[in-house]
Amino acid sequence: MLQTHANSILLNPGDNVVVALEDIEAGANAAFVDMPLPGQVLRGHKIARRLISAGDNVIRYGQIIGQAKVDIQPGEHVHVHNLGMGDHSQDYQHAQACVPLEPVTEERTFLGYRRPTGKAGTRNYIGILTSVNCSGSVARFIAEAAEKSGFLKDYPNVDGIVPIVHGTGCGMSGKDEGYATLFRTLSGYAQHPNFAAILLIGLGCEVMQVADLVGERKMRPGGDFRYMTIQQTGGTRKTIEAGLRELAELAKLANEAERTPVPVSEITVGMQCGGSDGYSGITANPALGIASDLLVRHGGTTILSETSEIYGAEHLLTRRAVSVEVGRKLIERVRWWEDYTARNGGEMDNNPSPGNKRGGLTTILEKSLGAAAKGGSAPLVDVYKFGEAIDKKGFVFMDSPGFDPCSVTGQIASGANIIVFTTGRGSVSGYMPTPCIKLATNSEMYGRMSEDMDINCGDIVSENVSLETKGREIFEKIVSVASGEHSRSEELGFGGVEFVPWQIGAVM
Repeated sequence: MLQTHANSILLNPGDNVVVALEDIEAGANAAFVDMPLPGQVLRGHKIARRLISAGDNVIRYGQIIGQAKVDIQPGEHVHVHNLGMGDHSQDYQHAQACVPLEPVTEERTFLGYRRPTGKAGTRNYIGILTSVNCSGSVARFIAEAAEKSGFLKDYPNVDGIVPIVHGTGCGMSGKDEGYATLFRTLSGYAQHPNFAAILLIGLGCEVMQVADLVGERKMRPGGDFRYMTIQQTGGTRKTIEAGLRELAELAKLANEAERTPVPVSEITVGMQCGGSDGYSGITANPALGIASDLLVRHGGTTILSETSEIYGAEHLLTRRAVSVEVGRKLIERVRWWEDYTARNGGEMDNNPSPGNKRGGLTTILEKSLGAAAKGGSAPLVDVYKFGEAIDKKGFVFMDSPGFDPCSVTGQIASGANIIVFTTGRGSVSGYMPTPCIKLATNSEMYGRMSEDMDINCGDIVSENVSLETKGREIFEKIVSVASGEHSRSEELGFGGVEFVPWQIGAVM
């Protein structure tokens, strides 16, 4: 039988799996952390607490994470060699466990930018949005020319100029699900409250026409929205010159915005996990769930996403739905994903990734149960499509892939003005115009990558910090960053390549 460290975590009474916290020699070379010695079980991995017979369900978090492929002896390492998916059907019990949270009487504010639409921003950027990949380089040329000229030094209230470029917008159908998804995404960014102004640039002949994006409605009130196409303007050089003229006007408008006290109910947090490990579901994710509940109790909004990474845990969300209809909307998206992966030659258990598995996660069921913990205990108010504008307060779900940059792109398009991202393996990314707060699930990774991490949640295990205390710390960090404090990803300059619209359908 394997020897486990004295502070191994007994997850729940009746669980037949435990997370093993085997000591790694102090000062050991980090390069060897993923290379266990014979008989060693690495931190974050699982061992059996009792005999598990072949075909039996394996339980963690009080839920099924798979079935034993062979007999598993007490103390034996439980992972991909002896644990598989198997049946995991659940009773959805739509809306039967919906318990409203008690609202707080304390009024909290943050220093934000109140926009003419009534929405509130946490940053004050100017965006150069592109309708198609073909206008991406010109958008970047305009942003680079503006930066070189230094004209923003005269506009101290403007956080910067963000070119939003991508790899699609043409070579696609103009009327299918993929087109509608991209349209929602671009429209959501164009109207995002973290942008004080938008310059939209197209090529001219693409499928995603600028004229269709602009439409007959006024996309942004107040004159802070301009648009042009490269073909109509006269080519690259003339478009750069015209773009710089427009930016100069937009910067004057953007500089008029100032931070003022805004209720924290105007904060919308997109919750993500990436590079997850065996600690994610017992440290950072449930701590973020407590912070999510706190924000909801203050009248704010939190968004859980990554449909392929709540697979197997969806029953925990449907039971908290405010209505049977909302629960069924979530299951409709799960069924869509089962069909989507099947028709593209994949399967839902293609996730976890190799890095997730090295971190101790074995099946998508296990990963999903940990990921769903980010959603706390608040009622599930509604379910939205990717990039669909969120029009309700409280805890909501937005359909998206599990690929983090793509999922975050959808959350921002839906209105997230803060992103909170948990990671166990270590993630380096940022998401202009929305600041991203990184939570480390374990102290070892935090020690290696502290310049990229905002909060260490590993002390929940190593120092017995309570989830409630850590959740409050995360909530206070959200309020501080919303008020202008820079997150680590902002300090490092991330955000230039993380706009990744979800491409659905044939590329033609």
